[in-house]
Amino acid sequence: MNAPVQSDFLPSEIPAGQVLPSASSGPWSADKVAAASTNAQASNGIQFAAWGETRVSQPDLERLVGAVPRTLAPALAKRCYYFVPLVIVEGDQPVAAPAYTVDLGDRAVCHRNIALGSVEAVFLSTRLVEDRFGLAFEFFINVAHNFVDAVGVPESFASLAWSQAQAGVRGETSQDAWETRRRALDPVTNAQGTPMPLDERARKNYEESAFSDSLAIYMLSLSLDFDYHDLREREYPLLAAPALAERLRHVATLFPANEGYEFQILYRRKG
Repeated sequence: MNAPVQSDFLPSEIPAGQVLPSASSGPWSADKVAAASTNAQASNGIQFAAWGETRVSQPDLERLVGAVPRTLAPALAKRCYYFVPLVIVEGDQPVAAPAYTVDLGDRAVCHRNIALGSVEAVFLSTRLVEDRFGLAFEFFINVAHNFVDAVGVPESFASLAWSQAQAGVRGETSQDAWETRRRALDPVTNAQGTPMPLDERARKNYEESAFSDSLAIYMLSLSLDFDYHDLREREYPLLAAPALAERLRHVATLFPANEGYEFQILYRRKG
């Protein structure tokens, strides 16, 4: 993973056939957005659409979606990813704003899932972030969680992550992974002080979090160059780089990069 690339997206290019709303028209319901959008299918089989003033050019969007390994596509066949300026939850139903305003931005969320007939739609806000890194990671972590929901965690990866956890490797890849790992490993005793079996539910949740994180980081590395420490958060220590590299290489063997994308890990030299 190389030096970070944090440049802004180019101005939007509206796909042919899309109904472009006016900024004054107010938020649209999710089903109305879907009906007005022109869905596309990337070369890897992933379905997506853009609507409104996303500030993401069509080539950038195609490059982003195209980074998802095609071997993931069958599990995501019923999914469609809608890139909209802002997703806002009003009651139980999300709506999409056609453009960014400060007021709407304060009410927006990063993403929301909704069933539209037989399609599992994922609406993503493009205007809550101003760079490729933020939007790309939000998209890829959703893809990763959607894959886990459909297929689960590969047993080989679960074994790898659990062996690292048992060995006490430093840190984790997200707050969820850190907390569920701690719960899975914490010794538990009953009222009489007798040791109890490990919390298998926590272990399963940990393996799902660790795999989703690793799959998302792997896809992020295919989409752009970035510094691993850009993923650092204050709430937990970041997973040791050699341990993450082992996980990513394993994911790469399970889901090879598509043609035109490359996976590599570069270590920064000291001195």
